[in-house]
Amino acid sequence: MASVNPSARPFLDGAVLSRLSRMQLQVATPMLGSVTGMHRSATRGASVEFAEYRKYVQGDDPKHIDWQVYARSDRFYIKEFEADTNLRAYVVLDASGSMLFDSGNGSRFDYARRLACHLAYMLVQQGDAVGLHCCGEHENLDLPARQAPSHLHTLFDLVEQVEPKGESTLVDALHNLAERVQRRAVVLVMTDAFVPADELMDALQHLVFCRHEVSLFQIMDPQELEFDFNRPVRFVDLEGGADLVADPSVMLQTYLEGLENHMTALRDGCRKFQIDYRNARMDGDFETLLTSFLLEHAGKKAAAGGQRK
Repeated sequence: MASVNPSARPFLDGAVLSRLSRMQLQVATPMLGSVTGMHRSATRGASVEFAEYRKYVQGDDPKHIDWQVYARSDRFYIKEFEADTNLRAYVVLDASGSMLFDSGNGSRFDYARRLACHLAYMLVQQGDAVGLHCCGEHENLDLPARQAPSHLHTLFDLVEQVEPKGESTLVDALHNLAERVQRRAVVLVMTDAFVPADELMDALQHLVFCRHEVSLFQIMDPQELEFDFNRPVRFVDLEGGADLVADPSVMLQTYLEGLENHMTALRDGCRKFQIDYRNARMDGDFETLLTSFLLEHAGKKAAAGGQRK
C-alpha cells in the first residue's frame, strides 16, 4: 500500500490536511457500496441505527425478532437497521481554455486542481472510492473510482498533467457521467460555469435524476467579479481565440448585470434541484471553503438522520 506524502505534491497542503484531519465528507443520500463504511446505505443491513419493523417471513434470521413486540402483539416482527457503506465520488474537472484565466495569483485551473486533490485525499483517507473525469475540447481523461491509497498517486499524476485548452465540453461530460455511472455516487464539479446556465442545469439535473448527490464549485477570479479595469484592454477569448479591444467603463454595467443574471440562474437552479452550490472566490480563504463544505454536509446528514427517526 503506497501512501501519499502531501509535501511531495504541488496541489496538496499538508498543514491544511492536518487541521482538517478530524473532519469527513458525509452525505445525506443513501449510498450503494460493496464494503462496510461510514455512510448510510440504500439497502438494509446490520448497524447500530434502527430503521423500521417488518413482519417476519420464513428464512429470516430469528435473532432479529423483537421479542418485546411479540409479547405485546403475539406476532413476529423483525428489526431492520440502516446498513453502513462506503461511497463513490467522482471529481469532474473542467479543462476548457477559460480555466486558464489568471489575473496574477495563479490560474483558475490550478485552484480547481488544488480543491480536487484535497477532497480526493480526504475521501480516500476515510475509506471511500474516488474517480476523476477531466473534460475539455482536447482533454477527456477518465479514471474509475477506487479506494486504495495507491490509487491517489495515479489520480494526482493525471491532475498534474492536464493542460486545459479549447471550448468547454462540460455539459456533454456530465450527461455522459450520469448515464455511465450506475451506482449512486457523489459528483463534485469544479468549473467556471461559463456555459449557458440552462444547459448546465439540465446536465446537473440529469445527475440528480440518476440519484447522485451533486456539488457545484463555481471558481471565480476576483477580477471577473469586480471588473476593475481602469483603461482600454484587449480581451481574449481563451476558448475560441478571438480578441476585442474595449473600454471597460463603457461595458461595465452591462457586464456586471449579465454576470449576476448568470450566477443567479445557477444558484436558483441548484436550490430547486437540491444541488450544493459553492461560489469559490479565488481570493477567499481556501481552508474556510473546505471547512464550510464539510460542516454543511455533516449537518445535512444529521438532519436526514433525524427525519428518519
